[in-house]
Amino acid sequence: MTTLLYTHPACLDHDPGRHHPESPARLRAVLAALDDPEFARLERREAPEADREDLLRVHSPRHVESILGAVPKTGHVGIDADTVLSPASGEAALRAAGAVVAAVDAVVAREGDNAFCAVRPPGHHAEPLQAMGFCLFNNAAIGALRARQVHGLARVAVIDFDVHHGNGTQAAFEMDGSLFYASTHQYPLYPGTGSAGETGVGNIVNVPLRPMSGSGQFRLALTQRILPALDAFRPDARRGRLYLGHREVARDRLPTCQRSPSRDS
Repeated sequence: MTTLLYTHPACLDHDPGRHHPESPARLRAVLAALDDPEFARLERREAPEADREDLLRVHSPRHVESILGAVPKTGHVGIDADTVLSPASGEAALRAAGAVVAAVDAVVAREGDNAFCAVRPPGHHAEPLQAMGFCLFNNAAIGALRARQVHGLARVAVIDFDVHHGNGTQAAFEMDGSLFYASTHQYPLYPGTGSAGETGVGNIVNVPLRPMSGSGQFRLALTQRILPALDAFRPDARRGRLYLGHREVARDRLPTCQRSPSRDS
């Protein structure tokens, strides 16, 4: 099995501020782990910048222009209290989205069996018309619509295991029955969405987890709710599935979920 790894140094240069929780240290930790000999067989590729056409499949022209136009030449610019731009943020955001686009292209073309994108800024809070929650462009949604509209995959699914609900991905998918979004997340927690009653047109599956939930509850959410719903949706083989996640582990300071990665396998 061939796994492709997409990343780019520009993603480390996105700097939302010295004490911001979404810091370059997160990606450095991931890349350091991937330098272990265990991952020597990864095929490493440089993440390209996403084209405007790819961004516009999810976001409005005004949103794209406002984000890229707000990137400062020096210092920082706040989109909101949580979402901050630095001079390198524009390229980083384009590389993050471009990594997912390139990964979709490569897997559909059978250049690899699957792909992992080690990028930032993250994307799942970014709604079609609004950046929020550290996220500028919705990388996963951009990749999903690339798969459908460029490669002809009729049914595409996104599975989200971040501790926060991906309100942006849900907003992009919820009225389109050919797209599927499922999420496990701590609830209640930012951004306040993700109740089990939010089902879109039958294509949204939210499994909210209580604070202090652990790996057992996470596995049950997957095996009893998400995977059966995914099978019923019937995405286009393995190439119609995207998975994303950021943090939901016991040592993370933002949430209170108690998952252990060693127990989730």
